[in-house]
Amino acid sequence: MTNIEGTWQILHRVNDFVADMGDPPLFDIHLVGASHEINMQKGLFSARPDQLIKEVPHTDLVLIPSVHGDMPAILAENASLLNWVVTQYKDGAAVASMCIGAFLLAGTGLLDGKTCATHWEFAEKFRKMFPAVELVEDKIITDENNIYTSGGAYSWLNLVLYLVEKYAGRDIAVLCAKGFQVDLHRNSQSPFIIFSGQKDHEDEAVKKAQEYIETNVDARITVGELASMLAVGRRNLERRFKKATANTVMEYMQRVKMEAVKKTLESSRLGVYEAMDKAGYSDPKAFRAIFKRVTGLSPLQYRNRYNREFAD
Repeated sequence: MTNIEGTWQILHRVNDFVADMGDPPLFDIHLVGASHEINMQKGLFSARPDQLIKEVPHTDLVLIPSVHGDMPAILAENASLLNWVVTQYKDGAAVASMCIGAFLLAGTGLLDGKTCATHWEFAEKFRKMFPAVELVEDKIITDENNIYTSGGAYSWLNLVLYLVEKYAGRDIAVLCAKGFQVDLHRNSQSPFIIFSGQKDHEDEAVKKAQEYIETNVDARITVGELASMLAVGRRNLERRFKKATANTVMEYMQRVKMEAVKKTLESSRLGVYEAMDKAGYSDPKAFRAIFKRVTGLSPLQYRNRYNREFAD
């Protein structure tokens, strides 16, 4: 609901800026749906489209908002809308999805073979439902072949301003960014990701490996040691682990350790070296490189952003 109303506000503000310059409105904005009323959040909110999809034979830009609920059921219920989106795209329209609206966009098949962003919390569910789509979990925005997607939650603001810049120019995008107080240069959701591990699978050996890694954060565990402990071949374990978790064993170990370091930096007065040591790292250079790759920030930058005692 927020990204529907918020997008409406921003695009109307663009038209106001254009009018101040003596030019006609740039955007003809409509809320389009398959029915005249759509209930959201268990009926607590509702949206009332001013046009039905059958009344819009052509448009230049389609923005798909975030959706919540049983995704397979939502896709089935919106089959006519998805077909309409495909028709619009084939007729030359740009198509963009906001947050987990990516599930609807992926349901059209238009994202197959392309990159896509969505909320990091829904990454594993998305990968399972749409294996033909390349999910880039850390990205705020993707832009490929006139198809755009955004990361989670309020990242839709960055996507909308990105589109404003494409259609209205940099100057107006900057005016909107200042008016709505949006950081135009935010390009990664890595600092916001909470790694909890993918355990929605039935491979008991892999689950035991995950539990062992998570309860021995400070240990230096090798893949060979895990394989021996579980009485499976190393290659077999690596293959099964990747299939079950979407991570290699070493990637999983790193993510678990980095999550432990993040929590230490967020909630204690321990320094970076002490947090590193608690997670079993002894090489500061390698540690900083991995931390930066996972979070998009240096350990000091992360601590200063999320620890109240060190915040600027």
